[in-house]
Amino acid sequence: MVRDIDIDRTFCLSGMLNFTRYMFKHKTGMRFVVGNHHHKICNALDKVVRGEIKRLIINIAPRYGKTELVSKNFVAYGLALNPRSKFIHLSYSDDLVLDNSKEINEIVQSDYYQRLFPEVSIESKNAKKWYTSAGGGLYAVSAAGQVTGFGAGQVDDPDRERREMGDFMPAWESDFAGAIVIDDPIKPEDALSETIRERVNNRFESTIRNRVNSRHTPIIIIMQRLHEHDLCGYLQEIEPEEWTVLSMPCIWHDENGREQPLWDFKHTLEELHKIEKSNSFVFETQYMQNPKPLEGLMYGEFKTYDIIPYAASMKRKNYTDTADTGSDYLCSICYTETPIGNFVTDILYTQKPMEYTEPATAEMLSRNKTEICHIESNNGGRSFGRNVEAQCRIMGNNFTSFCPFTQTDNKRVRIFTRSNEVQNLVYFPTGWEHKWPEFASHVKSYRKQQEFNNHDDAEDALTGVIEKRGYFDNGEDLDKEDLGIW
Repeated sequence: MVRDIDIDRTFCLSGMLNFTRYMFKHKTGMRFVVGNHHHKICNALDKVVRGEIKRLIINIAPRYGKTELVSKNFVAYGLALNPRSKFIHLSYSDDLVLDNSKEINEIVQSDYYQRLFPEVSIESKNAKKWYTSAGGGLYAVSAAGQVTGFGAGQVDDPDRERREMGDFMPAWESDFAGAIVIDDPIKPEDALSETIRERVNNRFESTIRNRVNSRHTPIIIIMQRLHEHDLCGYLQEIEPEEWTVLSMPCIWHDENGREQPLWDFKHTLEELHKIEKSNSFVFETQYMQNPKPLEGLMYGEFKTYDIIPYAASMKRKNYTDTADTGSDYLCSICYTETPIGNFVTDILYTQKPMEYTEPATAEMLSRNKTEICHIESNNGGRSFGRNVEAQCRIMGNNFTSFCPFTQTDNKRVRIFTRSNEVQNLVYFPTGWEHKWPEFASHVKSYRKQQEFNNHDDAEDALTGVIEKRGYFDNGEDLDKEDLGIW
């Protein structure tokens, strides 16, 4: 008589997708919503298990189930096939891989997993490195961390007998014994740094590639594309024949040439085009897996206005980027924030010393009736902010609230990733190029390739103007009743 447990076991061992659906249902109580891309990913992973693919790259947008499938369930599946399997799991973040390791450990030790695969017994609960009683296990560490004393896969032994899985071995026999699984080896904000990219690529060559116990041990890299020379791009340049590449853009074309979303459960076509409009570079790289060279001017034509449209919700605000060194510019931008955009009303852009900039900033804030002033407090910024506030009060300005903050994100990355929003949401008064000529000259000549830029203070402040939008849903259309004239 066929038992329910035998049916469930056979179902799980029949392929990665069935295994994932079963485990996800028991883990969360919800069904795993399967998209066409999940079928493609799991088919590729099944080929890895069968030994048909040794080097696999999967490029897909964030939050499309890649970590659930590859980093978590694939490891648990590999141990179900062979408790002697050894895995190395790498990512840019220690926290990420350790969280994944803990979850895999919990899956393997769960009642629903042990019911089907009691032969997979965990001897250690250490999140970084744990073993099965059969000699398999998992080593989880950041891509920049120490990967020593542990190898993925099993040492080749031509004389060993194939391990039997009872009466319920899959139709295809496998010598699968583990893999290296790399999930997002580099952070998006680091991908524009040539130094960091080279460090990651060199790390793969010098350390990671060699942590296999057999030349047959698979290596799987799953990530969103971030740059034309990221790890995926690098490997396809140096050894294109070695890697099987599964690239899945979020928008594809059917046989009639019509656009279709990759997974409308996550993003509709309308939502994807909204992302594209917000930032074309991020969309082309992370969502379409089509990184483009960084070249040319950062900005095109800016939007201008003659009269600021009235809205029920409006704020007079300021963003100030103080000068860190003698060659830097202080850039202070006053603007009116509305639901449809930020309307620039005044700019102070100068290399003059603080004896000039502090009273000049205070005067500009007061003249523009600024309600909220955001001042970068890095280095001497906090002292600058206190002095400007004190001078505002001396001038009788008690209405400006000062909000110092510390900026820790990479400046170049911030400028680049927010450039489309700057163009879509920032409005300058007509004739602004003549009103603030030095500011206009620097902004309009700023290039995507950093080596061509002498200054980035104006662009940094423009980016900050967008980052501090906190009252409205960018891009949301206004009701006619909300519009008027100020």
